Amino acid sequence: MNPVATASYSPEKWTGPCLAVLLRRGRKSGSLADVDFLGITGRRILRRLWGVSGRLILVAWAMAATACGPAPELHQPNDTSHEWLEFQGSWNATGTRRTISLGADRRGSILDLSGTLLLAGSKRPGVGFRSEAIALVDSSTGLVGRSVWTDERGDQVFSELQGEGTAERNHITGKLLGGTGRYAGATGSYEFSWQWVMETEDGTIQGRAIELKGRVLPGPAGLPK
Repeated sequence: MNPVATASYSPEKWTGPCLAVLLRRGRKSGSLADVDFLGITGRRILRRLWGVSGRLILVAWAMAATACGPAPELHQPNDTSHEWLEFQGSWNATGTRRTISLGADRRGSILDLSGTLLLAGSKRPGVGFRSEAIALVDSSTGLVGRSVWTDERGDQVFSELQGEGTAERNHITGKLLGGTGRYAGATGSYEFSWQWVMETEDGTIQGRAIELKGRVLPGPAGLPK
């Protein structure tokens, strides 16, 4: 007896309508060997198709995983490197004043002041500074001085002061001369009016800046946000 002809084939072992049709045709023709040949060929075709489609699925999965991953970080330029930064603030200071007479109606004074400078505004170059200033005041020609602002990092801003500097005419302007650290190369200006609060006989003085405002252009390195 032909072992192939006596082999038992069960349609339940196969899936798909095409293979079931082939089995029915094999039974009608009495040649199950043909069915076996077609079944082997079909499996080979399926394995080849799965090899191609499987690789396509893996490639598609890798592309999807890449697309769903975090976006690469882009370098954000420092937008403030060429932008004027406006600020407002207040300055309270104490110190000493030494005065000499230059005639009946003229006096000369040397001021040495230090205190806390606080800035406000969304684009302020800093928040708090220790501000120091020295100035020569002539009641006839006005005030000439220099100032240093030092922030919490130790970086400094330098400026020159010029103004009327008298009790009646006390408007003062400052010109920024650069600085150290994050203020290196910075330029700009500011202004305020000075109001004396207290002065003792030994030369101790206390005062404050009124309506202090200004703007600064960062140097080449820019000011960090």
